[in-house]
Amino acid sequence: MVVGGGVVGLCTAYYLAERGLPVEIVERRGVGSGVSRGNAGWVCLSHSTPVPAPGVLRYAARSLGRPDSPLYLRPLPDPAFVRWLWRFWRSSTPAAFRRGYAAIAELNRSTFALFDGLREAGVETTLSRPGMVHAFLSPGEARHHLQLQRQMADGRYPLPDDVSTGAEAMALDPSLAPAVRAAYLVPGEGVLDPVAFARALEERLAATGVKVHENVAATGFRRGPSGDRVTAVVTDTGEIPCSAVVIAAGVRSADLLRELGHHLPLQAGKGYSFSVDLDPAPTHTLYFGEHRAVASPIGGTTRIAGTMELSGNNNRLDWRRIVAVARASRHYLGQWFDDPDDLVALIRDPWVGGRPFLPDGLPVIDRVPGSGNAFTATGHGMLGVTLGPVTGSELASYVVTGHRPAALTPFRLDRLRG
Repeated sequence: MVVGGGVVGLCTAYYLAERGLPVEIVERRGVGSGVSRGNAGWVCLSHSTPVPAPGVLRYAARSLGRPDSPLYLRPLPDPAFVRWLWRFWRSSTPAAFRRGYAAIAELNRSTFALFDGLREAGVETTLSRPGMVHAFLSPGEARHHLQLQRQMADGRYPLPDDVSTGAEAMALDPSLAPAVRAAYLVPGEGVLDPVAFARALEERLAATGVKVHENVAATGFRRGPSGDRVTAVVTDTGEIPCSAVVIAAGVRSADLLRELGHHLPLQAGKGYSFSVDLDPAPTHTLYFGEHRAVASPIGGTTRIAGTMELSGNNNRLDWRRIVAVARASRHYLGQWFDDPDDLVALIRDPWVGGRPFLPDGLPVIDRVPGSGNAFTATGHGMLGVTLGPVTGSELASYVVTGHRPAALTPFRLDRLRG
């Protein structure tokens, strides 16, 4: 049984079924309707990094009282939130960041090969690989960012020798505005339509006999006489027997793991996005360096996304954050709107989603300690689409063999104790 019908849960179900196991999915809403729905659709290596990084908390502190900031921190009178921030700060050292990045990079090693395998198996992933353009308003900032990326990449993905400036920078993508003074292209980076991908996975799973229970909320578990094995998932419509369970329910995973006796310090890192028709439209994925916003060509339109909001585990949409993302994009895409009041008529599908974050910025992909047949895959933050297939493949191997794959060692649940 897989609890959670986002990209991570669907991929896990796919690889479990591929290994011959009978699989069912429980999803409290519709498949792909949560965080998977509104993200930027990136499948990338160059931005697969932990969010806790040197200086990030100082940057967040400057956002206090500024809801238009790319990283917005709204303090809560909640001791758990304060403890989470303290652990986040402890994970923001250069050494911790390097360890986290190396762990994700190793896990990412087979990402594109797995997407190729899904396509060959008949899953319409919608993945294309146009490359990612990193755009900047300052050549100095562009070169600084490229230097940092080169240090992190360590040869894992190609990078140019230098940035392009002036007209050469604007020529990297037709949508870039004259204010963009420097840019560089990371070739081969991918983008997909996350909703279409989730639906394609669902269709493939249905064709292989996987049953999906939509609009059914998991609320707990029934355990056997010894207490160390889950025998059924308890839902709001009754119990569903199972021989094993994978909890891949995003932020809600913390509540479910609590039912199994484990505290998981998950916080929702809220992201915002919307779609708009631009002329000319981007042909690559775009990263807007100074303002930390992004744009993706998805389904014949442009999805613009950005911001990280730490304001508790909720999905309340703050229109000011939508306006902030739109204003940030205008530095790089030109004057595609004149006044924030125009946005109501110009944009479609304004979205907010609570991406599940752990304080060290890494996911948990592990067997639940003290249980012989309960596993979890959550905390992927902004990397759920990129890491979905490899998470599913490695975790399915763990479930079937009982042996933890080496690539999953840094993502153990017990690293978060204390």
